Amino acid sequence: MPRGIRVNTDCIPLVKQRMLQKGFARQVDLAERIGRSQTVINFFLNGRTVEYLNFYELCEVLGFEVQEIADFEAMASVYKEKAQKINNSSPAITPNSPYPTFDLEYPEGEVPLDSLFYVERPPIEQRCYAEIKKPGSLIRIKAPQHMGKSSLLARILQEAQNQGNKVVTIDFQLAEEELFCDLNTFLHWFCDTVTEAVAGDNRELLEKLSQQLDKHWETGQRFGYMKSCKNYFERYLFPEINQPLVLGLEKVDRLFEYPKIYKDFFGLLRAVHEEAKRRDIWKQLRLALAYSTDAYVPVDINQSPFNVGLALELPEFTHEQVKDLAHRHQLNWSDAEVLELTGLVGGHPYLVRLALYQIANREISLTDFLQMAPTAAGIYSKHLQRQEYILQQQPELGKAMQEIVANGHSINLTTEIRFKLYSLGLVKLRNDEVTPRCELYRQYFRTDTKANQKTMYLN
Repeated sequence: MPRGIRVNTDCIPLVKQRMLQKGFARQVDLAERIGRSQTVINFFLNGRTVEYLNFYELCEVLGFEVQEIADFEAMASVYKEKAQKINNSSPAITPNSPYPTFDLEYPEGEVPLDSLFYVERPPIEQRCYAEIKKPGSLIRIKAPQHMGKSSLLARILQEAQNQGNKVVTIDFQLAEEELFCDLNTFLHWFCDTVTEAVAGDNRELLEKLSQQLDKHWETGQRFGYMKSCKNYFERYLFPEINQPLVLGLEKVDRLFEYPKIYKDFFGLLRAVHEEAKRRDIWKQLRLALAYSTDAYVPVDINQSPFNVGLALELPEFTHEQVKDLAHRHQLNWSDAEVLELTGLVGGHPYLVRLALYQIANREISLTDFLQMAPTAAGIYSKHLQRQEYILQQQPELGKAMQEIVANGHSINLTTEIRFKLYSLGLVKLRNDEVTPRCELYRQYFRTDTKANQKTMYLN
């Protein structure tokens, strides 16, 4: 499988125009926005292949769906050639295999809904599908980065849509910094975002609701911003859509950085969830929240949505799930080979999938992978260096991580540091103990920090 993707030639003028419309006058401005080299931007804008992650990030910044501008036909020809080479050189998979020959899928970001590489973790999915049917339901999905929260949330929302609900997704990570300056600005943006998503392509409905929102917000502020938000849903939004509304909220923990915002906003979510128990109109709202950590600033237990509803904490893959995933990558591994992989990275979904992708794609052997993985020359180099960069930018986190890998555990950490390290996926929390999440992190972060800095690569 090719390592990248490119813009369709016919779409290049549109992409360049969109770049200017988004306020990026120079390639270097766009490069700085996504933290990549100018070469990546030049390749992207001129229809040359760039890595999947870079392509997805650029699409996100410029407001494109990947399928709008990607040159899938060119990719397909490369896929076909690559697959033929693999089929000619690889032993045949067992005749009774439930998985047909397919193109490998680079493990980055949300796993597509139709992907063969999504691994269910029973009974989590079925519990979520049943819960989202319930009026006024609230689902909370907690897990560190790269554990599959977004992929699970996407499937919950797809199920909700199939059930005839109106579905809206809000990713707080994509919200501009200035939206968090005060509660008024944030809640107005929240209502506006939901309104735009609900209206969809119905421009008449969008104009009608937007006018109602602006007028309501102007006249209703004397009652308080939370009440204005709540009243807007009751008086205008719900009557227009006349069907259950499912809100999928991603990266919710970003709000923890803004105590003046999140305490009131979370209090509002808790209030409407509780109100659904006694008022039919709020039975129309169902919530699904995805977040990486708990609040490290205390929240009133009676105002928090994090102690109600269906709570789920995504586990790592089991041995059998990793073995099954290897099978899906057409790797006929023994239990011993699976144990060699999980002994280094545990059942961490992203780390497991990246290893299987590289090995199945004949880019590295299992033996070489095991030897090189904890180094700056291994397949996890960018992932590890980005994690290291974050630790360098927050010295208190870096110091805590050094203590953890040196001692095997640590108990003398503040709640905020514990939760931040957990959110990054670097540690496991068990009672008062904080331990490295996997052997890969223990080995990498115990090495000389200066040596790692010399190999830092953050294009």
